Order: sequence, then structure tokens, then C-alpha cells
Amino acid sequence: VQLQASGGGLVQAGGSLRVSCAASGRTFSYYAVGWFRQVSGKGREFVAVISQLGRRTAYADSVKDRFTTSRDNAKNTVYLQMNSLKPEDTGVYYCAADQSYGVNTKYDYWGQGTLVTVSS
Repeated sequence: VQLQASGGGLVQAGGSLRVSCAASGRTFSYYAVGWFRQVSGKGREFVAVISQLGRRTAYADSVKDRFTTSRDNAKNTVYLQMNSLKPEDTGVYYCAADQSYGVNTKYDYWGQGTLVTVSS
């Protein structure tokens, strides 16, 4: 499966942004999708994950109650709605897919990231 994240941009602290992950190539509903972010010079950080049919989600403590992930399998797209953004949310956001759902999943497929910058 091929993945492409999009929708990043510059937003002020306290604002909102929605990033999308579009998939192609295989039956999308077979895959759980995780969101990660990376700041320059640091490792990739887990943000959220959604199960194959969207019935289960999990979030990092740092984004819980501010971020929401959802999916539309008819459109082969997963979304990450980010509210109450903070400067520390700045980073390149990636989506990844795997047939296993979980916080510690080692994902088989990764998309190119989209940059989110939150100004203070």
C-alpha cells in the first residue's frame, strides 16, 4: 500500500489543523493506520493509531483530548484532526499502515510526511 500525508502548514498556537493520509494500492480496510511525528534531530514519536474499521483508536498522552484520528475507507483516507495546537506539536507528521493494530506496531508501510509548524 502506498501512503501520502498532506494538509500540513503553519498555524498559530491554539489553532487547529487537519492532516490527511491518502492510500492506494491494496485494500485499505485491511490496514490499521498510525500517525507519527518527528522533530529535526529527534526520533520519530507515536501520535495516534486507528484500527482497520475505525472502531478503536489510541493516542499518545501528549495529544490526548486534543487530537482525533478518523478514517473513511470509501475514500481510502485517514484523518488527524489537531486542535488546541501547541508549539511543541511542531514536526513532520507521517502516516504508516500495517495489518496489525497497536501502539507498538512495527509498521510495514510508510508515507512521506507533511510539515506542521505551530507558532507561539
